[in-house]
Amino acid sequence: MPKTYISELAKGFYLLRVDDEKVKYFEGLWYIPEGISYNAYLMVSNEKTILFDGWKYSYEKEFLETLSKLVDPKKIDSIIIHHAEPDHSGTLAKLLEINGSKTEVYGHTLAKKMLEGFYKVKLNFKDVVDGQELDIAGNRLKFIYTALLHWPETIMTYIAQDGILLSGDAFGAYSMPEKLFDEDEETVLKYLPFAKKYLVTVIGHYREHIVKNIEKLDKLGLDIRLLVPLHGLVWKKNPRVIIDYYKRWAQAVPEKNKIVIIYSSMYGFVDKAVLMAAKELDQKGYKTLIYKFTDTNYAPISDILGEVIDAQGIILGTGVYEADLFPYMRHFIDLLIEKADSPRPILILSSYGWGNVVRKKIEERFKGSKFKLIDIIDFQGLPDGEVEYRIREGVKNFLNADFRGLHADGLG
Repeated sequence: MPKTYISELAKGFYLLRVDDEKVKYFEGLWYIPEGISYNAYLMVSNEKTILFDGWKYSYEKEFLETLSKLVDPKKIDSIIIHHAEPDHSGTLAKLLEINGSKTEVYGHTLAKKMLEGFYKVKLNFKDVVDGQELDIAGNRLKFIYTALLHWPETIMTYIAQDGILLSGDAFGAYSMPEKLFDEDEETVLKYLPFAKKYLVTVIGHYREHIVKNIEKLDKLGLDIRLLVPLHGLVWKKNPRVIIDYYKRWAQAVPEKNKIVIIYSSMYGFVDKAVLMAAKELDQKGYKTLIYKFTDTNYAPISDILGEVIDAQGIILGTGVYEADLFPYMRHFIDLLIEKADSPRPILILSSYGWGNVVRKKIEERFKGSKFKLIDIIDFQGLPDGEVEYRIREGVKNFLNADFRGLHADGLG
C-alpha cells in the first residue's frame, strides 16, 4: 500500500499526499529511484468544499479513501484545476462520475478541452482568466496565469486571508520527503538536489518562463506565508527559499569551480583522456563530477541534467560510432541543449578509429545554442604524450573562458 498523508495546513485547508514509489521513469523519460509524491489540497467550510487538483490515476482508490476521511466525495462543490497533466488530474474522472455534473470545475479554458479529451467526460466548466478573483464560501481566490510552467494551461491560485499560494507544478520536486514541510535545514538541504533535477528535466525547456512568472508574482506583492506545490515539500517556514532557488536554477547561475564531465568510452581510450583532464582540474582545485557511459556503467541522464545547470563548465568525451558520435552521447547532447542550454564553456575530448568525424558533428549539433565550444581535442586510439599536452592546454583555455554571453557559433 502506498503511503498517504493528511495534514491541516491552515484552518479548514488540508494537504492530501500520496507517495509513488512504484514509478521508476517519470514521464517515461527520467530515472527517479527517489520516487515522487502527488499533492492535492482541500478547503472545507460549513458552506462549500473546494478540491484543488488530484492524484495520478494509479491511486484513484487511495485518493477517494483519503478524501473520504475528511468529506463525503459526493459533497465536493468545486474543483480548481491548476494543471491538467494526468499525474494531477487522473483521479478526477471517477470523482466526477460520483458527483455527476453538479460539481463546478474551474481552470484555464485550455484545461477544459484537455480534460474532456483525456477522460471523455463532460464538465460543468468555468473559465478563469489572469487576475480574476472569485469568492467561494467566504474564501477570496485570486487566479494567476503562469503559462508554460510547464504546460500552456497552468495557473496558480492565491488565497489572501491565509497567504496561501497553490503553485501547480512550479516549486515542486522529485522524491518522497520524510517530512511534509520545510521544517529544518537538514530536510531542505537533502531535498534541494531533487528540486533542481525536477526543474531541469520537467520545466527546463521553458526556463525563461520560470523567471518571467517569478517576476510576475513579485510584482503582485503577494504575502506568501504558505507555498503548496503539486509535488514534494510544502513550504511554510520560509517559502522564499524555493522561489529563489528556482529563479537561480532557471537563470543557470553557476556554482564556482564546479565542472561536470560526461563521456562515453567503448574500449577505454576516451576514459584515459578524461582521467588526464580530471587530474588537471583536480590539481587546480576544481570540484569535478564525472558521469560515464561504458560497458560497465550507464549514468542516469536525469541526474546529469540536474548537475549541469549550475556547472561553471562542461567537458564531453565521445568516441566515433558508425561515422557519427557515440549514440548515447548524441542523445545526451540533444537533451543538454533542449533542457539546459546556457552560456557555458564546453571542452570536447574524442578518440576515433579510422575516420574522424567528431569535429563536424559536434559543431553541427551545438550550432545556434548558447554553449561555447572552447576546443575539440581529437586523437586516434589511445591518447599519447602529445595528446596529454593538448588536453592540459585545452583545460587551461577552458578554465580561462568567460562564460558570460558566450554563444556556440563555432570554435573560439
